[in-house]
Amino acid sequence: MDGRPSGLLVPITTPFDVQTGDVAPVALRENARALLEAGVVGIVAAGSTGEASLLGEQEYHQVIGWLRDVVPDDRWLVAGAGKESTRATIAACRAASEEGADAVLVRPPGYYGPTLPSVALVEHFRRVADESPLPVLLYNIPKYTHLTLPDTLFAALVEHQNILGAKDSSGDLKLFAAYRAAAPRWALFVGSGSRYYAALELGAVGGILAVACYAASIAVRVGLTFADGDRAAAGAGQEVLTPLNKEVVERFGVPGVKAAMDAAGLVGGPVRPPLMDLAEADRARIASLVTQAVGAAGNGALARGRRN
Repeated sequence: MDGRPSGLLVPITTPFDVQTGDVAPVALRENARALLEAGVVGIVAAGSTGEASLLGEQEYHQVIGWLRDVVPDDRWLVAGAGKESTRATIAACRAASEEGADAVLVRPPGYYGPTLPSVALVEHFRRVADESPLPVLLYNIPKYTHLTLPDTLFAALVEHQNILGAKDSSGDLKLFAAYRAAAPRWALFVGSGSRYYAALELGAVGGILAVACYAASIAVRVGLTFADGDRAAAGAGQEVLTPLNKEVVERFGVPGVKAAMDAAGLVGGPVRPPLMDLAEADRARIASLVTQAVGAAGNGALARGRRN
């Protein structure tokens, strides 16, 4: 894939078979087809929402390959490739390339992360970018890694030819603006569905949004109407998107996203332990919220997703 990505990408969930707990490839591909029909520009495999840290090495290969089967060449397939060591991260980048991904999304190491000096993080990402056969997107996700990438790291790496940009899931718009100033030529994506419109105003090229797993058409419209200069329509779409994100993604995480996908007519299904599925009362509340919001928006492409 030439150029750099922009627009809305979906960090797709990884569906598991209810009986065996194995990855369910038919459901995975059906979900991806429905999301692509809704107008997203790409799919992110094995990211945080895809329960990447709970997948085995073979499953990682399989998930990317199964998605490559259905993601056309004119859409982006990005693979999460963050591991705890630089060596393992590079190996994941190579595996993603072998399975046909177009780019990799690389989080910082989390276990030792809070003790690492900034120079160690810079060298980690530089070595990964040097050796990755695929273009790299940095990934700031302090909720899970327990560290925040500083804007000085962006400034130190801004000239690297194999780094396309970054995804910021901090939810901190001041930090996003600092990233934009430090790396003005990078493709910067926002990871917070509640702040999609605001990030676009600050120069984001698009979003990689978990809320789009069950409200893709709404999120797509926010981006398209913003690009067309119709700020009123984009703002109205954001008003629908924000509670869908806050009450599901921010409150419940992956279990909430999967429950919302079930409500939207896709295959969410169970999470993999140690994550826990939601209680029935929470699932019912999410179903009501999603049915009202998504139904009112006429999100037909997602309604066609079928269960397997």
